[in-house]
Amino acid sequence: MAHSIILLPLIGFLISCSLSFFKSNKFIDRAAEIITSLFITITAIFSFYIFIDNIGDPSIVSIKLFNWISSGSFNADWSIYLDTATRVMLVVITSVSALVHIYSIGYMSHDDSKPRFMGYLSLFTFAMLMLVTADNFLQLFFGWEGVGLASYLLIGFWYKKPTANAAAIKAFIVNRIGDFGLALGIFTIFIVFGSIEYQTVFSNVSSFKNVNFNFLGIELHALTLICIFLFIGAMGKSAQLFLHTWLPDAMEGPTPVSALIHAATMVTAGVFLVVRCSPLFDLAPVALDFVVLIGASTAFFAATVGLVQNDIKRVIAYSTCSQLGYMFVAAGLGAYGAAMFHLFTHAFFKALLFLGAGSVIHAVHEEQDIRKMGGISNFVPITQLMMIIGTISLMGFPFTSGYYSKDAIIETAYLSNSNFADYAYILLTVGVVMTSFYSWRLMFLVFNGKTRMAEEDLSKVHESSSVMLIPLIILAIGALFFGFLFKSYFIGYYSDVFWNGSIVVHHEDHHSIPLLIYYLPAILGIVGFIIAWFMYIRKSDMAKNIAELNKPLYNFLLNKWYFDELYNSIFVKPAMAIGQIFWKFIDGLIIDGYGPNGIAALVSRISIKAKQVQSGFIYHYAFAILIGLSFIITFIIFRF
Repeated sequence: MAHSIILLPLIGFLISCSLSFFKSNKFIDRAAEIITSLFITITAIFSFYIFIDNIGDPSIVSIKLFNWISSGSFNADWSIYLDTATRVMLVVITSVSALVHIYSIGYMSHDDSKPRFMGYLSLFTFAMLMLVTADNFLQLFFGWEGVGLASYLLIGFWYKKPTANAAAIKAFIVNRIGDFGLALGIFTIFIVFGSIEYQTVFSNVSSFKNVNFNFLGIELHALTLICIFLFIGAMGKSAQLFLHTWLPDAMEGPTPVSALIHAATMVTAGVFLVVRCSPLFDLAPVALDFVVLIGASTAFFAATVGLVQNDIKRVIAYSTCSQLGYMFVAAGLGAYGAAMFHLFTHAFFKALLFLGAGSVIHAVHEEQDIRKMGGISNFVPITQLMMIIGTISLMGFPFTSGYYSKDAIIETAYLSNSNFADYAYILLTVGVVMTSFYSWRLMFLVFNGKTRMAEEDLSKVHESSSVMLIPLIILAIGALFFGFLFKSYFIGYYSDVFWNGSIVVHHEDHHSIPLLIYYLPAILGIVGFIIAWFMYIRKSDMAKNIAELNKPLYNFLLNKWYFDELYNSIFVKPAMAIGQIFWKFIDGLIIDGYGPNGIAALVSRISIKAKQVQSGFIYHYAFAILIGLSFIITFIIFRF
């Protein structure tokens, strides 16, 4: 069954991409849709089965497929590693991917490249499954790079759009920075432990907790160095502060791609990496402090930027960036179970929000600017209801899935004695208000108030087809109930048995939290809702007036803290200037002037001059003969 979970998406990709070579027609398109969606759905069913089976009898299984690399002391087999963390990720990846595949049948119905699109989705799923089922760090790295490749193909799917191509290249380049950090971490693991196998490294980690590593003549704590390198890799994939700039631009891809990237695949890879390596991180307190610092800062940064964004997908994208910050804070505080719990619940309500946004975009004829919507609630009642469910779960409304997972992280920050716990608690708590505000701002501008659409466009607004709505309804069930159903397993009474050594588990006494602190996130979420309602429904011109009065702050947030402009000034422009210098002086002057090209040009010039001597006139040749004879005679006379 484990083999099928990995191979079915790959088979679906191969079949669908093979079909894309044929001229698009209804039969080819339908075949690609059915085959890929069916294979991923079967994979999801198998994943749920082994997940539920694991709850009753947790176990760690390593299934060796074949010998991969054996050279000296270096050995790496290609295996499938199944523990609780892997099984959780299998459920998240395959269930969301299956629903995205089904949803795409309706959303991409008018696209001419459906087989290619469905194939890329399956490739993306396969790469992520390869990542989470890896038995060693090198195998994980292959899955990691596969996810990067698939994201590049999907973000740039509409390759005729210059903005889509630019976004795909940007995502690819920024992630290479993080990937370099991950590669350094893997190299360092092999140098320190002599192995890259999970079981070998994690079982012997305590023996290396006091080992220092000589790095450029400086003595560094080996585990701290390894964990910082690994976390740099996680920062790239999970779009944490400083390596986050690719994520909003990734919205140039089709909406189903956004849902898959933000909910179940690419951005969750970084969180999974840190949690998977919890035995390493738990013995590297400095690295954990760094994780908390970056996670809390990202949660706050992304929430502030989300306050003023006007593209419906970008608002949700920044909420993803912010929520990933919450997950990293939990991991940095040692609450790895809470990090995985929020990853699990977040997948369902974030996929719901993205696919709901796609339904809205589909309904309003591909418009994405929320300032140009409004007053469409009566036209798309099911989509609105589904997005309300996703929104209340995102804001952490009591008894929704997000309430159980996000509040657990905030409570952990309050109780922790970590160096940056107070910093994290303050930023995460403020983030609750902002999350609620920008979520309801989006809802009110899209569905409520007076319409800002042309009357002709408004009359054409319609609810999406059932093939797009059914995935929303299924995701809404997860967004409402999965937090309550699985809390006791992820972070509660059964957590020790549930995780069964898969990750490091620490227990916090949440009963010692004051009632005000316990209820504060829910109260602040309601406060955010009230502020959004007052500014966009009760006093609809209030937001515009506040923006005008605080123009510098508004532009600062609207331009995403000017990170793109800063990077352009620090890295892009100097790189372009250096490139110009090398092009003009090294390539143009030296290589073209004196290198192979220069020599070829010199021979060509000599041949042209020599050719000019052959004029074709006999008297020219006679004159040349006379000149030659005179030289010879003169030489002979003076010689003898």
